[in-house]
Amino acid sequence: MLTEITHFLACPTPDAWLQEALLHQDLLLIDHANCEKKAAATAMNLMYRHTNKPDLLKKMSQLAREELLHFQQVVEIMQLTGVEYVRLSPSRYAAGLRELIAKEEREQLIDTLIVGAFIEARSAERFAKLAPLLDGDLQKFYRSLLKSEARHFEDYLALARQYSDKDIGLKLEEVAAEEGRLVLEPDEEFRFHSGPPALHR
Repeated sequence: MLTEITHFLACPTPDAWLQEALLHQDLLLIDHANCEKKAAATAMNLMYRHTNKPDLLKKMSQLAREELLHFQQVVEIMQLTGVEYVRLSPSRYAAGLRELIAKEEREQLIDTLIVGAFIEARSAERFAKLAPLLDGDLQKFYRSLLKSEARHFEDYLALARQYSDKDIGLKLEEVAAEEGRLVLEPDEEFRFHSGPPALHR
């Protein structure tokens, strides 16, 4: 599955981001918690808006439960390691991907599912790259997340194909290109989905 995710993404996570993550494990955990919370909220929002789609309801209810469990687990690790849960500004990554989501309702659903697939794929890829570099409980936790994040990627992508009345290939290419740009371009602030650090930071 990780091989499929690697092929799905336009580029790998830069080594400079991994080095920055090791230097800022407190921010990594805080923003990881935020990401899990936002993922659960996205799934719940889709469930509220699309009550006539039973396959979506089933997949999103499972995803929301798992993301909230992951959120709880991150918070517990933060408590154990003495990391205070402070407020962080949202990442440039999420804002950039949201700009690709159409305003028209039917297209909005498909685009949201596609963007969700990329976010889950990138998360899985980063967990896989980070885990060998981390110690103890955090390494074990990040390895444990790989399977569920990969399944979330598959679910989002399958639902996008199921509910679209046209081929989604062009949209996948568009989102892949933008997602890759956001991952490779330097960022002023470190976040779980940020690019490599800006040189002057």
